[in-house]
Formats: sequence, C-alpha cells, structure tokens
Amino acid sequence: MTPVLSAFTTRTTVEIRAVCLDIDDTLIDYDGSARTALTALVGHDEAWPAWQRTTDEHVARAISGEFDYDTMRWRRTKAFFAVLGEHLDDAEVRRREDSRLAVMERSWRVFDDTMPLLDWLRASGIKVAAVTNASGSRQRAKIAAVGLSEFFDHVVIAGELGVAKPDPVIFHTACLDLDVLPAETVHVGDRLDLDAIGARDAGMHGVWLNRDGLDPQLAPAGVWTINSLAELPELVVCELSTPGLDAL
Repeated sequence: MTPVLSAFTTRTTVEIRAVCLDIDDTLIDYDGSARTALTALVGHDEAWPAWQRTTDEHVARAISGEFDYDTMRWRRTKAFFAVLGEHLDDAEVRRREDSRLAVMERSWRVFDDTMPLLDWLRASGIKVAAVTNASGSRQRAKIAAVGLSEFFDHVVIAGELGVAKPDPVIFHTACLDLDVLPAETVHVGDRLDLDAIGARDAGMHGVWLNRDGLDPQLAPAGVWTINSLAELPELVVCELSTPGLDAL
C-alpha cells in the first residue's frame, strides 16, 4: 500500500470505527461480467469503450432522476447501437438488452479478496456500509445474489438518494446511517476521482483500490493507495495504532 502522508501530518489519529466500500469493480467484478455480456451481444470486445461512455452518460441521467433504471437500460442500448450504425426499433432494443442483462447476471462474481476482507471487518466489529453510484433495486438484488447483503450495516445507493459520488452528501449520509464521524471512517473504491478523492474531500480517509496497477503517484495528497483489499486490514490497524502524526 502507498500512503500519502502529507494530509495527516497536522492532526491526531482518531479511531477508525467504520469502513465504507464501493461495490462495482471493488467488491464485485462488474466490468468483467459486463464485458462478457457485451461480447455475447455483439460478437466481439472492441466496442467496450463506446459502451462505457454511453453507460456513464445514461447512468448519470438516471441518478439525476431523468428516468428510471429500466428506461435507462433501453435508452442506453439504443444509443449504443446507433453509435455502431444500427438504428433499432424499441422491441428489438428490449430484446437485445434483456439478452445482454441475462448473460451479465449469470456472470456476476466477487473478487477473491472480497470475502476475506468482509469476514475480517465483521470479526473486528467495525461498522460497514456500501456506498455505490448505482440506480436502485437492481443493485440491491446484485448484492444479495453474490452473498454480500449480510455484511453491510447500511447500503447507500445514489439512485435512491438522488446524489452520487463524489458529492459529499452521499458520503455524509453513510456516516449518519452508521452513526460515525467522517474522520472516523475509511472509504475504499476503485475510482480515484469518485471514491478516494471524493471521500477525502468529504472529511473521510479516502483509499484508492488500484487493481489495475496504475502509477500510485496519480494519487494526490491525503489519499491512500492499495492494490488489493487484502492490504486494507493492515492500513486500518496502522491508522488505529499509529500515534498522532502532529507530534512528528
């Protein structure tokens, strides 16, 4: 793990009482299942960047309340195929999207380091929340389907709250739900901007899960970097046991 210490040199360490966790591509291999489903739909993997761009745009619109999740899926898929040069009628859009979704749901899996971390957090008595930029009931169904529901004291979903990461409101909502202060809380996610920096700016300990092995120097001051969830217990324990850094 690569901690950036400068943000911690002027304040006393406080007890870490809670950990917030992103879901997709942090605990669950969302991109892997989504790529498998897209390949099954279009026959190749080359369209993945276009799918990601179209998805990000439409999910943001769904979270803002412009339309519900199912409408988002259909509009996203229609827009995606238009980018590929196919202009589909609504019935064909729904048929293809339902087929893609069925493949994706069969492909969901948790990362190998997910369950050991959750077992450790539960054994340690640390409160745990999921904080996810998803859009509602399907995210809860996914969490349940892969056996994660029992590990969370609260689940905070952008599509239900109407506010998404990196807005401080979603992080502060999780802290209120857990009855902890932001300074007592770690948030971990695979997105440097939305998760780690967003959490840091909300007064939490922001941790970037750098699964792709990107340059750790991309992380700004006040953000911690780990390459695996297996590194988080050591980070939390060190934060708990290290004397106040203002004395250094």
